[in-house]
Amino acid sequence: MKSVFLFLCIIASSAIYSQKLKFTVKNHQDTTVHLIKYFGKKLFYADTAEIKNGQVEFDGSKQTNGILGLLLPGQKYFEFIYNSEDIIMVTEGPDFLRNLEIKASAENKVFIPYIKFIGSEKAKIGKLSKERSSLKSGDVRFEELTAQIVEVNEKVKKYQEDILTLHSDKLVSKIVKMSIDVSIPEAPVDSSGVIIDSNFRFMYYRNHYWDNVDLSDDALVNNPVFHNKLEYYFGQNMMIQHWDTVTQYAFSFCDQLVPKSKIFEYCVGWVTSSFGKSKIMGMDKVYLEMLNRYYCTDNLEGESPAFWVGEDKFEELCDNLKNKLRLTVGSVPFNLFLRDTTDENWVDFYSLKSDYTILYFWDPECGHCKKTTPKLETLYQEKFKERNVEIFSVGKAIGDDFDKWKKFIRDNKLTFINVAVTDRLYNDAKDAPEKLVQLYPGEPGKPTTLESLNYQNTYDIFSTPKVFLLDKDKRIIAKSISISQLEEMIDRLQGYEDLPKLFPPDPEEDAQMQKKE
Repeated sequence: MKSVFLFLCIIASSAIYSQKLKFTVKNHQDTTVHLIKYFGKKLFYADTAEIKNGQVEFDGSKQTNGILGLLLPGQKYFEFIYNSEDIIMVTEGPDFLRNLEIKASAENKVFIPYIKFIGSEKAKIGKLSKERSSLKSGDVRFEELTAQIVEVNEKVKKYQEDILTLHSDKLVSKIVKMSIDVSIPEAPVDSSGVIIDSNFRFMYYRNHYWDNVDLSDDALVNNPVFHNKLEYYFGQNMMIQHWDTVTQYAFSFCDQLVPKSKIFEYCVGWVTSSFGKSKIMGMDKVYLEMLNRYYCTDNLEGESPAFWVGEDKFEELCDNLKNKLRLTVGSVPFNLFLRDTTDENWVDFYSLKSDYTILYFWDPECGHCKKTTPKLETLYQEKFKERNVEIFSVGKAIGDDFDKWKKFIRDNKLTFINVAVTDRLYNDAKDAPEKLVQLYPGEPGKPTTLESLNYQNTYDIFSTPKVFLLDKDKRIIAKSISISQLEEMIDRLQGYEDLPKLFPPDPEEDAQMQKKE
């Protein structure tokens, strides 16, 4: 009896996990073909098999639900829905989609005709729109074409609504619904018919943008439509491209997703990666805030929410993160208390009463610094000094670099503030750090801080030169900019944008500073 029960369990298990994906491609040569899958907008290999006598079969139990495709030689493929069911399809080249017949698959008996229909109607609209583009509004033919376009769109809308009504239990229904924008009500008006809030429709659209997407169903992320919606949502058409705005919406959106889901993985990963690569100054804050919230913290289980990241990657991702967050645009960085060239006097930049402060990190042996530093002195003498713009320059001056640092300052007649962790200060800090930094908060008589002595780590200085521009409240307003960009920015901020520039843009220098960021 026990063996019979075991045999029945095996049969039941086999039935659950034995979905087959069978394809017949008429008149196709014997060769290797691939099953491909989406994760967001990107396609990946999902499985490989040999097609023989025009027939090929894959094990569906190894696949995740979503959009799959059969990739044939010559980079030709056709797509279909997989939703944990047997699929049997027959097709023939060269137009595999148009010739596709669904022998088994409830999902694809709805999806494939829909895809064909959408392609046909899109072609109609394209042809009508092309003809209309050569006409003027008000022309009889223009109005006729417009009416035809509206008619086609209504036909598409009706087709989609029918799928949502008749096949609400299917994945195809969720995919179709995801592609439909939410309906936006008219803006409320006062008693005179005047719109009360001109932003009402836009705000409604943004607040309800995801209403048609089932964010709890991982199958939807295996579809390029999902990626396109995500990209549009965080793009300039939907929100101001300001780091604080994007971070706010990123947190609000990602926090509502199911932890450990594929949608959570994709969305958190995409936002982090995309804004980490952004060329817009200040957007690194989005990247760092995402790391801080979703990668470099622990959930209730004591693990990182970023379950898809290998353990060996966290050290690199989370290295010096708290200091890096203090270096984002809009933040107030740590003050630095360091010695000037006398190796006696302590100087800090918080105490400077300047309208703008330039933090400049450099190395007397750095080739790029040797070109940049004299330019900075020229700007200081001819523009910045009289306009209450100070330069707080931190040089490398340990060991042999101490004399090289001082010699460079003398030879180039640098008159702005020059400080450093001097060789003597470095050795004093090694021998008796308690004499220099506080052992407890508020301890009096200590001239500097650990952040100052470790300024390279504090300011994430892995290459030089590096520039930070601060406002009068010592908030960062720009960083990693070239000399020409610095001059242009300060002239503009102080109302001198039409003033002739001492240093025109230098593409090589600008590119060099971009690399440092």
